Amino acid sequence: MTRPELFELAGADGRPIRGEVYVGAAGASRTGVVLCHGFKGFARWGFFPYLARQLTAAGFNAITFDFTGSGVGPDRERFTETEAFFENSYRKELHDLGVVVSEATTREWLGATYGLFGFSRGGGIAILGAARDARVGALVTWSSISTILRWSSDEVDAWRRRGWRDVSNSRTGDVLRQGTAVLDEADRMHELDLDIFGVAARLTTPWLVVHGTADETVGVHEGRQLHTASGHRAELALIDGAGHTYKIKHPMTEPSRELESVTKRTVRFFTANLTPIVAPAG
Repeated sequence: MTRPELFELAGADGRPIRGEVYVGAAGASRTGVVLCHGFKGFARWGFFPYLARQLTAAGFNAITFDFTGSGVGPDRERFTETEAFFENSYRKELHDLGVVVSEATTREWLGATYGLFGFSRGGGIAILGAARDARVGALVTWSSISTILRWSSDEVDAWRRRGWRDVSNSRTGDVLRQGTAVLDEADRMHELDLDIFGVAARLTTPWLVVHGTADETVGVHEGRQLHTASGHRAELALIDGAGHTYKIKHPMTEPSRELESVTKRTVRFFTANLTPIVAPAG
């Protein structure tokens, strides 16, 4: 199996965006799909390489990357960039996404239209990104947040008094500090470019909303809210009994039945809605 091609770009605050492109099957004429990971996640977490390779088998280029504020360091696995994590924000992630799309366009990994995929918080970023770029021909979100307002007033008060909050990573045991940039953005929800629910109501891009009915991190009601906000234009796929990560942990040893199901549906959706780079002969 061909190894993905690595790249490094200057992202938000000049920090490095590290990523890779999985090149579609030889002779294929399809465009690319850009994949956005979630909070406390990274491009090589769990199911991301699997999903990328399933997309390439269908003829797509799959572009994965670590947001500059993910906290993940050069080894692409450990949370060593604590200052970047502390200062991260939604706007910085949107900036990083724009940089990746621009570079992918320059390198001709994307066609006239392309696909966006987002998981969890990355789903919110993908929704906002799709609204900013008319070239997005298809959008798929898994376990996506529907709002950036995610904390109680007591949590916010304590967070602001300290100037940070502690964020635990159960996988690694790391405890990272998160600053108040995301709170400052949440206070400006009247700025519609960060209003995920409001953007969803205006979005006309073909969109598949996937959510597990037993999601313990982002409740299934948020998936239903996004579907409702879309005026039911989006396609809703509720996965019975599935949790936030579709029964996958990192590192992934083998795909779960739930993951196989949502991956197949995702690949079919992109295939049906994205314009090929080169129209098929005949």
